[in-house]
Amino acid sequence: MIGLYIHDLVDCKDYNPLAPIVAKHLAQIILSSLPDIQIMHFGSTAVEGCTGKGIIDLMVLYSNGGLENVKTKLDELGFQKQTTRDPFPETRPMRVGSFEYGGNVFQLHIHVIEKNSPEAVELIEFKNSLRADSGLRDQYVMVKKSILSQGITDPFDYCKAKEQFIKKVSHLHSAFSDTSILEKQDNQLF
Repeated sequence: MIGLYIHDLVDCKDYNPLAPIVAKHLAQIILSSLPDIQIMHFGSTAVEGCTGKGIIDLMVLYSNGGLENVKTKLDELGFQKQTTRDPFPETRPMRVGSFEYGGNVFQLHIHVIEKNSPEAVELIEFKNSLRADSGLRDQYVMVKKSILSQGITDPFDYCKAKEQFIKKVSHLHSAFSDTSILEKQDNQLF
């Protein structure tokens, strides 16, 4: 069901409205093996109209002490460890894969993060900020296109180049330090 991850150079792709559907489907697959975790869709594919790499980013949030079980179950489902340079450490891993749906092959990044960590809160708030402010979303797309216009297409270098914008937005929103966002009933998981 989970295919091999295809390493490729970064390109800006139009928003694909199938991405949230695929994210929900993948969440159901993961939750069937890990019912005690929380899953959130984030990144550009979680923001309607946002141009990006087209990779579906899911955050698997585990409670304290659950990391090893999550890694084992994701591996059993067919997700793969990163094989690129500078992979995330196994103390905060990312698994990769691909999934075919509706005639499209979606690349997947499954980020394994401890629930209520500052990183998890920041990623969710960044997504919510982009969803709430189309001007901010458009700025983010311009930043990404500017990075690509400089010839930066290596995935690692591209992500590093985006960090400054993300940190700037993060700094402007004080809610990033509020871990209760993960407990709110109205929080949009997908």
